[in-house]
Amino acid sequence: MGQDPVVTSRSHPVLYVIGCGARPCGQLPEFVTWAQGLGWEACVILTPKGVEFADVPKLEELTGYPVRSEYKRPTEPDVLPWPADAFVVAPATFNTINKWAAGISDTLALGLLNEGLGLEVPMIAVPNPNVILARHPAFQRSVQDLRSWGVRVMFDPERYPLPKSVPGASPTSLFPWPALRDEFANAARGMQG
Repeated sequence: MGQDPVVTSRSHPVLYVIGCGARPCGQLPEFVTWAQGLGWEACVILTPKGVEFADVPKLEELTGYPVRSEYKRPTEPDVLPWPADAFVVAPATFNTINKWAAGISDTLALGLLNEGLGLEVPMIAVPNPNVILARHPAFQRSVQDLRSWGVRVMFDPERYPLPKSVPGASPTSLFPWPALRDEFANAARGMQG
């Protein structure tokens, strides 16, 4: 990326789905299929740890694009359509939320999210830290900062329960996929109106 965005003519809006290293990342195929059903072209970008949780071959089959997790070499062509018309970060880890709010671009996912802020397109993030990390002052500040910059951060432990701080015990059933679908559908309608 790193260039001024040039809008190309496309038949479908482009959604960048960013997945981070947590168990709900394994459920991304269902979300991608749902978004495609709304008429979105989906591209999946994973953090390096997100690759460990995702079904990469399935995501590539669904989207028709390679799943990217690393920056490309300067001599390689861009394989994903750019710019994105919207971003969804699900799941968003403690690490990614804090680095994004600090403007750190040490992964492809973070680089794209930081550029996305400059595109002024809908961005939705669903943080999924455990209950103890969610209380960390830096995380609380990062959520506030991202919200103040226009990111729709779906973080409300009262409405969206968080995993307990037990190693390896992060049930995917807690992740608010239905609420994310509602939020994204509302954002998409707002883009058309």
